[in-house]
Amino acid sequence: MRKTRGMLFILLFCTTLLFSAQQKDLTYKQINLLLDVLKYAEENYVDEVDRQKLMISAIKGMLKPLDPFTQFMEPDTYKELKTETEGQFGGLGIRIAIRDEWLTVITPLPGTPAYKAGILPNDRIIKIEGESTYGITIEEAVKKLRGTPGTKVNITIAREGVKDPIDFTITRDIIKIEIIKYKMLQNQVGYIALYEFNNNSYNDISKALEELKKQGMKGLILDLRNNPGGLLDQAVKISKLFIGDNKLIVYTEGRKSPRKEYRADATAPYGDIPMIVLVNAGTASGSEILAGALQDNKRAIIIGSRTFGKASVQSVLDLGDGYGLKLTTARYYTPSGRCIDRLEMSKDKTSVKTSTEAVGGILPDIVIEVSKEVEAKLYQQREEIYYPGKEPTSAVKKEEQVEDVVLNRAVEIMKAINIYSGK
Repeated sequence: MRKTRGMLFILLFCTTLLFSAQQKDLTYKQINLLLDVLKYAEENYVDEVDRQKLMISAIKGMLKPLDPFTQFMEPDTYKELKTETEGQFGGLGIRIAIRDEWLTVITPLPGTPAYKAGILPNDRIIKIEGESTYGITIEEAVKKLRGTPGTKVNITIAREGVKDPIDFTITRDIIKIEIIKYKMLQNQVGYIALYEFNNNSYNDISKALEELKKQGMKGLILDLRNNPGGLLDQAVKISKLFIGDNKLIVYTEGRKSPRKEYRADATAPYGDIPMIVLVNAGTASGSEILAGALQDNKRAIIIGSRTFGKASVQSVLDLGDGYGLKLTTARYYTPSGRCIDRLEMSKDKTSVKTSTEAVGGILPDIVIEVSKEVEAKLYQQREEIYYPGKEPTSAVKKEEQVEDVVLNRAVEIMKAINIYSGK
């Protein structure tokens, strides 16, 4: 009974988050209806009923009409979320979301089994172990995909532009989230690839910038391709490294959340350095905040393909007894007032939008489309093998590597900028 009361409390708590005061009477009637159905099923169903499972199903069903990022988490899933934020977990190494009822890859994390196998952003996982994923929840998918390191999982991918589904057998591993890589390119152009926004991102990128500055950096290419985002405060802090004059970086606003602005400081440590940002369809959430702030403030040139289009802000609530609720409470907007969320764009039928606005995401200043096959090859060749006492080399043989046209174009533009500015 204690667990049942707990489930009822959670259901009531979630319900009060979703309905206004004027609707409370109707809400209580609907809760009574739910309890009547529960009682009738419990007393009359042909087989014995697990009340707790019914209550959990009711909570999940209540949240389903909302967005795919809102999630009621049972203890195992909630614990996994906490483990993931600490930096490592067992699994394949992919960020996932639900699109059109299908499990969809946001991005694979660099160096992980999924990354090495060639899984791409926007790949649709249509089967796990031969079972369809249509209608699956994030929680159910995580349980199926994660497991003991060394064990295998079979998934089937549907990829845009590829006629037949692709089967993958991937061996699970301990996933250690790699945050950053940096190096000096030709013509004293610094290169930083930022893969994630977690508690260490600001410190890591600050150290990288300091090191590149010591090496004589005259321009910076910031690679946000396949960066799925993360912590809002980290995206804001990193933006402040490049944007000054108290300019607007991003603002959030929701039905119950008043507008909250995040602004730059008076000065920025790297506010004058020429800058280019690389993005693609795997650039999402926090990385879109950074790219959008730099673009709207005309602080950097954005190069690549349209970004993912996730502009929702989630709050994680601890509901007790091991349960958690991840609820979308606001949306973020770029300094010019753009809401780039593709879900919101698809719902809004009242305003007139251009074709570029209607699909969401950030449209780069210079669009360079790369085929899925080339992207897959680029992911694989970026994976590095380390030998004692030697420089790391690509896991893909040199003669089999493909050109990174986006990065090379950025280097050419940066070289021209530095020549023009006399650097």
